[in-house]
Amino acid sequence: MTRLSPRNALRRAAGLLAAAGLLAVVPLAGAAAPARADEPPVFTLGGPAETGLQPYRAGGGPKPSRLGITVTAPSGEEGTGFAGRFTLTFDLSGVAGVADVAFDGAASGAETSDGGASGAGASGGGTAPDCEVTGAKAVCVGTGVRPGTHPVPALVVTAAAGGERGDSGTITVTGEAEGAAFTPFTTRVTVGGPDLVMEELPFRTELVPGDRQQAPITFANRGAGDAEGVLLTLRYTRGLDIPQRYSNCRYSEDDPGPSGVGRTTALCTVEGAFEAGEAYTLATPLTIEATERAYRDTFLYRIEEAGPPRPAPAAFERGDGAVLRAVPVTGPQNRVAGRTADPTPHDNQREADFRTENTADFAAYGDRVSGARGATVTADVGFRNVGPAWIGHLRSGEDVAVVDFTVPRGASVVAKPDRCRAVTAAGEYREDQRSPAPRYLCPTSPAVHEGKGLDLPFALRIEEVLIGAEGEVTVRAPSARNPALPFDPAPANNTARLVLNAGDDGDGGPSTPPTSDPGPDASPSGAPTTSAPGGGAAGASGGSDSGTGSGHGGGLASTGSDALTVAGAAAVALTAGLALVAAARRRTGRHS
Repeated sequence: MTRLSPRNALRRAAGLLAAAGLLAVVPLAGAAAPARADEPPVFTLGGPAETGLQPYRAGGGPKPSRLGITVTAPSGEEGTGFAGRFTLTFDLSGVAGVADVAFDGAASGAETSDGGASGAGASGGGTAPDCEVTGAKAVCVGTGVRPGTHPVPALVVTAAAGGERGDSGTITVTGEAEGAAFTPFTTRVTVGGPDLVMEELPFRTELVPGDRQQAPITFANRGAGDAEGVLLTLRYTRGLDIPQRYSNCRYSEDDPGPSGVGRTTALCTVEGAFEAGEAYTLATPLTIEATERAYRDTFLYRIEEAGPPRPAPAAFERGDGAVLRAVPVTGPQNRVAGRTADPTPHDNQREADFRTENTADFAAYGDRVSGARGATVTADVGFRNVGPAWIGHLRSGEDVAVVDFTVPRGASVVAKPDRCRAVTAAGEYREDQRSPAPRYLCPTSPAVHEGKGLDLPFALRIEEVLIGAEGEVTVRAPSARNPALPFDPAPANNTARLVLNAGDDGDGGPSTPPTSDPGPDASPSGAPTTSAPGGGAAGASGGSDSGTGSGHGGGLASTGSDALTVAGAAAVALTAGLALVAAARRRTGRHS
């Protein structure tokens, strides 16, 4: 039979991993090709590379497997979806005498072999595909394909009566539509293939930094055929660590990207013949450690048949330690009594969520800027996670925090970071997002790394020179009704000030954002542009986010009100010319 390669094993697992939000950044064949504006969209058909079937049992009824086929449309700027009618054709002649095929209902929502749900997903808001099997051909007709990857109704595949173990055949899927193109897909169906099942480990999930525990990964082959080698996938978030680096594993530290979530992925190819009906465990258990930055973390472990070796993806590096091996489980722990389970991959993967008793100090920072009436100045505000923990809302995907910025009197915002939205002075919804507002809310992403945060450049126009006018910068929870950050032990530094035209005798002058260890990927924030209708500035880029942020200006978080009291004579002496000199001096000092 055709064996499942590591690359194809990853493709078959993609649906489950994506559903859990933990899909490894591995280049898979069959990604949708981007469509240029002057070219028709190209949609990619995909699914598992191979599906195993239980042999036909006379009198016992066939054991079905579900085969999930997907449609992937270009997303982002390159793709806008497709609203027309499309037809998918399944050529079943290759499995004649090997398997019987039916559809699992056009919109049943049943689980597919790639972890998705069958139904109208491919339609993307259009009609659910209408599917029918006629002889050696099956046809699905639907309307509308939105950007992204979506399942079509699953195929229910069972071994044909009279077939023998080892029988194998292919199913080819093609598509057509007026004004669009489809790349075809072929999958293999084999009678008597292996069915690998990952056992769930009884982890301790309530931890403190430094806790270690063993992870004796155990899996079983409950299928009707042996597996020639297995691919073990380990994937864990940045608060966890597995100190061992095995020579038959390839490791990747994922780019945090805009979400700020960093994970480690290990792909371990374990050689050997893993027999049907047997259970196996690692010769030496893994060690899972909660590091000093742990808070809410996730560990995923998955098993697949390996197949012939393939070149490692460029982003992965091979470990330099011992060889990771798996050995048979002996005694009563070997609980695989027979070949009764369906050969579906939904049980190949397990996950564990850990809660570590830890804290993260979010410290706001403000700025001091000066300018004459009518001038436009850039104020850099934001916050930094001083640590020690990273904070991530991986399951919910909700923002960790929001920066709440109140504009100082005498100034108006003419350009803001893209992530910030204008609100009323009371913090309520404001439909007008173009004209200056008295207050702005700037959400983080669902994760904020230790040493990172948000750097938010605002372009302010000085409408009136008010000595020592102050605005407020607060980092808080997204809900204004419950603003406390539950992980933050030092709420006093959650608020800082933005001071305009403080004068040269201020209480400390320009300062910098709080720092812990911004990391090698830190970069300065860009300043807003200054060309907008009405003489203002517009189009400021979004502030650097929790994955890459590193400030270049600002002031330390405030611990109380220390607004300057300036005598009347001093106010008179501060002419417009003096204000300009002070502005130049401060801007030069802050960016030097």
